[in-house]
Amino acid sequence: MAIKYLRTAYASQLQPGQPASLRSGAPLKEPGGDYEALHKQMKRLFNSKPGKKYGRFSDDIGECPFGGWLKDYVEEKQSFESLTDRLFGQWQELLNGTQEEHQGHLMIVHEALADSEVVYLLILESDSALRLDAQQQLDATDILSLSRLNLAVRIELNDWLGDNQGENFLTLIHGRGTGDAGELFIKLCGFTNQIDVEKETLTFLDAVEAFAKNSEPQDAGKVRNRAYEFCKEQHALGEPVAIDALSEFLDEAQPERFKEFASQSAELPESGVLHPDHRKVKKLVRIAGSGGGMSVSFSSDLVNQAVYYDRDKDALTITRLPKALREQLQKYLEGREPS
Repeated sequence: MAIKYLRTAYASQLQPGQPASLRSGAPLKEPGGDYEALHKQMKRLFNSKPGKKYGRFSDDIGECPFGGWLKDYVEEKQSFESLTDRLFGQWQELLNGTQEEHQGHLMIVHEALADSEVVYLLILESDSALRLDAQQQLDATDILSLSRLNLAVRIELNDWLGDNQGENFLTLIHGRGTGDAGELFIKLCGFTNQIDVEKETLTFLDAVEAFAKNSEPQDAGKVRNRAYEFCKEQHALGEPVAIDALSEFLDEAQPERFKEFASQSAELPESGVLHPDHRKVKKLVRIAGSGGGMSVSFSSDLVNQAVYYDRDKDALTITRLPKALREQLQKYLEGREPS
């Protein structure tokens, strides 16, 4: 990983109705060291964050000029400093109109990877910490949070400005509870949503489940497990699921088999890429439910092996109980037996 440029600004709006304040740092070229470590951790948080949204820049450049400014920078029509001066200025203007308090660091990073270039825009949050000062007096201070990331966007420059422009080159994190600041951040990025993640999750699940049922009975569980593992790996990388790659992963001997089956049985996007919610994809390998004081979860491979469901009686029979569960049950029942 190599950071080409990085810059931060601290913005605060503590009295709604009053102008927001903003202090920016100098633009840093190839800062290395601690900045690389910070960005690496933010990328981990970004990739692992569930519920990401996918889209592109809004066509309304008057309301959302960031895309135009960024393109000018990439095409060397303006410097990184000029780009970020404009960006920070717009963020301050947007915060002027908020009716909620806000304070936080805005960080923009231009990263050069082995085969692509990416720009990240992130709101860094803070945690409170205590320290003893030189006079051994207890003092409160704020430090950057390395465990929370609720507002961030990633721009895939190659997908956006390359010869074959992708449909969705922005990936957005918009956490719950971010309020006005979250909506203003979306406006700052110029993000417009083009992907229905819930629909694509259902498409993915239906296609894999149908393919598993169409396979040999002894291979159905393997199909579900491999599809889930592939989706989980892509999520860890912060990448969507490419049907071509998934098809090859499911059957190396016949790498086109799943792709051909899915194209006939499901409505796949023209891009050949799906953005399933990895949390819901877990249904492929795990059956779970809770309610009425009960919570049950088990691997789908155990159905008719150690877990049996009687449809007529609506009853579940479990054999080969986990040791810890068996011991808890025995102790509980022994304690209730009359002496």
